[in-house]
Amino acid sequence: MDKRGQQRWYCPELGDKRAVLQFYNSLTDEKVAFIPAAGAGSKQITWYTCGPTVYDSAHMGHARNYVTFDVIRRVLEDYFGYSILYVMNVTDVDDKIILKARRNHLLQQYRQQQPDAKQAVQQVEAAVKTAVDKQAKKQQALQVHVAAATDSRQRTELEAALKNEEHKQRQLQQVQQDLAALLAGPTHPSIEQMLAVASDQLAEQLDAQHGSCVSEVSIFRAHAAKYEAEFFEDMDALGVRRPDVLTRVVEFLPEIMEYVQKIINNGMAYESNGSVYFDTAKFRELGHVYGKCKPSSVGNATLAAESEANFETSEKRSLQDFALWKAAKPGEPSWDSPWGKGRPGWHIECSAMASKIIGDKLDIHTGGEDLKFPHHDNELAQAEAYFHHEGCCQWVNYFLHSGHLEIEGLKMSKSLKNFITIREALQQFSSRQLRLMFIMAPWNKTVSYGETMRAEMRARESAFKNFFQNVDVALRGADARQAQTACKWEADELVLSGAVQEAQTKVHECLLDNINTAGALDALAGLIKATNLYLARKQEHATAAGGSGLQPAGPQPLLLRKAAAYVTRILSVFGIVQGPGDTLGLGGEAGAGSGAADAAGASYLDAFAAFRDEIRGLAKAKALAGELLVACDRVRDDTLPPLGVRLEDKPDGTAIWKLDDPAVLAAERQERLAAAAEAARKKVANALDKKAKELEKLEKLAALPDEREALTDKYSQFDQATGEPTHGKDGQLLEGKVCWCRCEQDANAPCMNSVGSMCFRIGYDITLAPSLPGSDWVNTHSRSDH
Repeated sequence: MDKRGQQRWYCPELGDKRAVLQFYNSLTDEKVAFIPAAGAGSKQITWYTCGPTVYDSAHMGHARNYVTFDVIRRVLEDYFGYSILYVMNVTDVDDKIILKARRNHLLQQYRQQQPDAKQAVQQVEAAVKTAVDKQAKKQQALQVHVAAATDSRQRTELEAALKNEEHKQRQLQQVQQDLAALLAGPTHPSIEQMLAVASDQLAEQLDAQHGSCVSEVSIFRAHAAKYEAEFFEDMDALGVRRPDVLTRVVEFLPEIMEYVQKIINNGMAYESNGSVYFDTAKFRELGHVYGKCKPSSVGNATLAAESEANFETSEKRSLQDFALWKAAKPGEPSWDSPWGKGRPGWHIECSAMASKIIGDKLDIHTGGEDLKFPHHDNELAQAEAYFHHEGCCQWVNYFLHSGHLEIEGLKMSKSLKNFITIREALQQFSSRQLRLMFIMAPWNKTVSYGETMRAEMRARESAFKNFFQNVDVALRGADARQAQTACKWEADELVLSGAVQEAQTKVHECLLDNINTAGALDALAGLIKATNLYLARKQEHATAAGGSGLQPAGPQPLLLRKAAAYVTRILSVFGIVQGPGDTLGLGGEAGAGSGAADAAGASYLDAFAAFRDEIRGLAKAKALAGELLVACDRVRDDTLPPLGVRLEDKPDGTAIWKLDDPAVLAAERQERLAAAAEAARKKVANALDKKAKELEKLEKLAALPDEREALTDKYSQFDQATGEPTHGKDGQLLEGKVCWCRCEQDANAPCMNSVGSMCFRIGYDITLAPSLPGSDWVNTHSRSDH
């Protein structure tokens, strides 16, 4: 027995004690040595992976699974040198497909019938209310199961399931609110407007009322075929390698029926009312263990019923039993079988098809974390029951499960309606960026699809791009100076060579350790840092030499190539750049041209010729130097970026070029233009603000009283001819005169009387009058003293 109290897992014979690849195996809940079933020295391995259930568009949660295992497959094939028979199924007959195809068909019919608007409102409102009430009951039932759970792991799983159901209920309540707001609007909504809010709920109600009338097999097959084609288009866009063998349920119906019959013959399945069920009690009686991947979930009907309609039927001998073959029902496709018309259960297809192609022993079986129970546990039970008389007690040696992709703390899934389709994601990110995002995390752990991860991914990609661009620039310079010849290594070269070897060792150790791609990326980042420091030191040596006439050795091209080639190799192993397994044929010979290369070269030559024509035209017109510089900037900013060329001006007046993605360069240019436009807007806004303040100042000046009015608090009468005050505030005649200086010179300059007191000119500059009536801004003194 293992640490979980389950049947012991048998490790294949190791042979010797050297370091070996280890995988986290769900069958043991720990990392174990990977030994092929064919023997420790064999490089031949078999691999079956659960493919898509093609009922809708694939989302990023699916991408997490398939890209993750594509990376592991590439590491095994391109790094460790294994030859893999890679088999994947397509589930094209399933409860989800049947429901989705049937509801889409009924919804389309509903649109074509163009129902009365009032009737449509009543139908949609009723459908939404029914969905809300149904979900509330489901949530309450699950709360009861959570409260009753005694096993800690099972309780955790049920609490996660409850969290998902609560999320669904909130979404339905939001649909109800949105529909109410739409109906309360000033105009009567159209049918399409209502369906935009509540199409899923109406489709569910239509299915309950009319679903049994939809039985044409072509409806279901066309639906599955559409989404299968879309799925593989998405996988191609993500750079996921195609399987070696692709199996479909509809193509393996005879093999599936034979598989079910043999399990019956072996005493571990029974027929009931046209359906066939797996007998879990008999399976245990015959010495097998049920629930190897997730033993804590065994016995919980809520978890066991995942993705299976009518799970709690009275036809079964035990609640833990599950369907191998389902009797035909109205509204479902069906085929003739020894037990009557029906269709395969969900779990049987993988066991039957994998056994047919691979046999009674699989090296590796993979799928998402959510498939552990019941799907993969049921697969194992079916295969062991089928091969019972061959002595099979361990059909799969290594079961690998990829971690969930979460968004806002919940698993990304169709049922939760919190998904981002692969096609939507590829509008925001390149396939390389998405692959980097998954490689940065352990393949068997949960990944959070959030801004932090996306920012880290962009930083990683930028570091790789800058590294290759810097090495390319250095190699071009080294080629020009040294003509590809090697120079004597000095201390700098020894340091960089040591960094290359250290990265190689660390990457190898990481890949042996459960294909730790995140650790391998960190090791590559260390090598990139060491290379950048090496190039910086070489530049410092060159700068220090200056005009001394000495020629310090530049970067060593052979060593730089070694570092860059190793980084490239590991990135190709991960699928970040194209690897040897991604192309067919001999490829082009060295020196041989190709159509694509010729076309690219022609674009560069056209750009150069156009630039030369412009410069010659400016020279003939005796253009100023500024016009020539504008032409140079134009070729840098407008001509070269669409060709994928980044031209950077260096402080010493020279320039370097780097190759980059034209789309990236275009985006950077738009950012620069937007920043320049924003700076210009701020400049205009500041100028307007300044003018507004000046206008406000002038308006205040214009609102000031005239001289006599300003002095009424001190003087009561003024000379009619000169305007000078003659009487004080109380009416008394002034003995002297106020000094009024109206010189034609600078209005801001004060004049001095004989006693050195200052008198200010009035009416020239408001800044000379810090206060209004009652202030000292007018200096009064006797005219005789002036």
